[in-house]
Amino acid sequence: MPWKETTMERERIFFVQRTLNKEKSKSALCREYGISRPTGDKWIARYLNGETMSDRSRAPFRTPNKTSPDAEERIVALRQRHPAIGAKKLKRLLENQGQPAPAYSTINAILHRNGLITPEASQAATPYHRFEKARANEMWQADFKGHFAMANGLRCYPLTVLDDHSRFNLCIDAKGNEQYVGVRESFLRLFHEYGLPDTLLCDNGKPWAGSRDYGYAQFEVWLMELGILTKHGRAYHPQTQGKEERFHGSLKRELLKHHTIADSAHAQRLFDEYRGFYNHERPHHALNLDTPANRYTRSSRELPNRIRPWEYSGDYKIRKVKQTGEISFLGHPYIIGKAFFGRQVGLYGVPAMPDTYSVMYRQFCVAKINIADKTVVARRLGIASACALNV
Repeated sequence: MPWKETTMERERIFFVQRTLNKEKSKSALCREYGISRPTGDKWIARYLNGETMSDRSRAPFRTPNKTSPDAEERIVALRQRHPAIGAKKLKRLLENQGQPAPAYSTINAILHRNGLITPEASQAATPYHRFEKARANEMWQADFKGHFAMANGLRCYPLTVLDDHSRFNLCIDAKGNEQYVGVRESFLRLFHEYGLPDTLLCDNGKPWAGSRDYGYAQFEVWLMELGILTKHGRAYHPQTQGKEERFHGSLKRELLKHHTIADSAHAQRLFDEYRGFYNHERPHHALNLDTPANRYTRSSRELPNRIRPWEYSGDYKIRKVKQTGEISFLGHPYIIGKAFFGRQVGLYGVPAMPDTYSVMYRQFCVAKINIADKTVVARRLGIASACALNV
């Protein structure tokens, strides 16, 4: 008969007494009570030594590596300051501060024990694997995070810019709208402070891009004049700007959801504080728990004092863009874009494609036209070497 839960200690005593009285053989009694011979021998030895017949605690007698109450208190306090930061990053933060830190599994157990783990936080801690440029400033990513209402009744439009290689956040600017003037102001400051990137990745909305029918935005033309290639993510595919999307998620979880923002000045103070933490303290999974600031270096390309005129070679046919955004070539108008008004573009025949011309603005291909069909066959920004030969 197996042990009964309510009379376990008494049944063990009966088993031992019957065995010592040789009522049956030990093997037969073990089968009757549903236990093994080693278990039977254990209870007989305990009975003869006067020990308790109840179950003993399975906890170890001593735990030399147990986290001290002070250490646990530091971990809990750090998590409360940064409620969306997971165990691995908390461990690195403690180590970077010169404090001893237990294994991240221990930190995770402490967070669970103190009710500091939520499903949302667990999902946020899952690392994402993204493409990455080989060096700093090879590509920046820029976007507006979704706007939100402030306590003063106005809305804030956070403009964020990241370096693709290092994940270094170059700015979080509290804007009152998403218009070109404010964006240009922020980028001028960034170019003075960090130099120029090779390319800028952004989405297809304003102020980053013009309409499909009327060509380019002022912002794109300005960047071309600085020698910066603008790239756009595929429409309806925000994952193209995965690092920006990921950063916006972190900004929301780690800052915005924990504060009621009064006005733009208050927002900017919080953004500046978070930016310092994100770049210099917060470990990053994609950087093997290093910080973006340790991986970022300033660009060697400086912002010029003025935009120098561009000289096209004799192989190009020069046209000036009209106020309507059109150029005239061989007696027919072609829409290039109003953003080029007053500027000169150069047309260069594509050797592999008869009747096709690349339309160049400075070193950038901004369109292709077909003189046989009298159409603009492509309006896509690219560098000269690629655009002069390919559609």
